[in-house]
Amino acid sequence: MTPAADAVPVLRVLAAAPGPEWAAEHREEVLAEVEASGAVLLRGLGVASAAGLAAVTAALGIEPMAEREGFAPRDRLGEGVHSASHWPADTPMCMHHEQSYAAEVPGLLVFGCLTAPRRGGRTMLADSQQVLRALPPELVEPFRRDGWRLLRAYQDVGVPWTDAFGTDDRAAVDAYCAAEGIAHAWSGDGALRTVQRRAAVVAHPRTGVPGWFNQIAFLNELTMDPAVREYLLHQYGPTGLPFTTAHGDGAPVGAGTVAAVNAVYDAAAFGETWRDGDVLVVDNIRMAHSREPYEGPREVAVVLGDPVRLPGHVLPGGAAG
Repeated sequence: MTPAADAVPVLRVLAAAPGPEWAAEHREEVLAEVEASGAVLLRGLGVASAAGLAAVTAALGIEPMAEREGFAPRDRLGEGVHSASHWPADTPMCMHHEQSYAAEVPGLLVFGCLTAPRRGGRTMLADSQQVLRALPPELVEPFRRDGWRLLRAYQDVGVPWTDAFGTDDRAAVDAYCAAEGIAHAWSGDGALRTVQRRAAVVAHPRTGVPGWFNQIAFLNELTMDPAVREYLLHQYGPTGLPFTTAHGDGAPVGAGTVAAVNAVYDAAAFGETWRDGDVLVVDNIRMAHSREPYEGPREVAVVLGDPVRLPGHVLPGGAAG
């Protein structure tokens, strides 16, 4: 299969017994297409539940991983299966790589469309290697050299730290942060602030081809609704926002950088209209993804899979206190 550069390759499942049996039989073909194209849509599998998606994921030999440090709430639908991030239906979700700020990142994502929306709601993709080539060199160079920082404040807005780290034990969070290269500080009222510095340009672990692998634009405070941002700044100050990003040396990321990155993402984006039962397998390191606004019920489940630690991805961070 040789799809157009701006189209998702589609494998049509023509089988009397679709589902995990077909996935197991065609595993090599599916994974070869993901390696070649960055993603593949499996149409006709008839996946209608979280358990069905888990079975297909297992049949493809993809190992689920637990989510840590999530920035938007999800529902746990089953072992290793989550809902899509809770996000307003009328608001687009910007391009991002799942957990690009973590030390251990998902190598693959498996999306299952349990209920397709009436209109819109496509999961859009953008090739990080193409994005890197299209970005202005003068924008890329400081990030290539210094990486980027994610700054988070876990307090009474956003995702609670107990949900993000999957524990209510502060000592366990301390140990996790120490192991994962995250500077952190607790306040007297139990709020938590973290800073982590990561590479912004990474080489793909299989091909060595570099890509723009980060969430510099998506998690920057300038992507918030202006009224919400002003309220949060008034209430909590510039160090109390639920999340924002900075250059690796600590310098602020400006509005021009956010706009330029998102413009390149928009130009590179492509996607396929969801149908009930579709399964989309995505190389998370090569492909960024986003979500269009939509109308009508939309239920898409996801498995984060095949965890990988990228060489040189974790960089020495700053202080969180």
